[in-house]
Amino acid sequence: MSFYLFQGKYSTASIKAMVANPQDREKEAGKLIDALGGKLHHLFFCFGEDDVIALIEAPDDEAMAACALVVGASGSMSAGATTKLMTSAEAMAAMKKAGAATGAYNPAS
Repeated sequence: MSFYLFQGKYSTASIKAMVANPQDREKEAGKLIDALGGKLHHLFFCFGEDDVIALIEAPDDEAMAACALVVGASGSMSAGATTKLMTSAEAMAAMKKAGAATGAYNPAS
């Protein structure tokens, strides 16, 4: 399974609804991610540019794209971004592959 970072901004209507009726959005997000075969590790509300960030583990990019599509289609977010994350071990494997392939590339000069 792969890890993803989701960053989102709630729509004005969603913020009004949560102020009028506080809701456990982590529980709801977890149900969606579970339905797609993944796991919600953390959901944080935050100050700054984003209203919420989530650390998600999903079986593949297709499942994570489906999750983002469901949330986007709901209208609950005014903006969002998903970043695929790599573990240190995955990054080291990529570094080794890059080291082996460096001779195959001629930079512009």
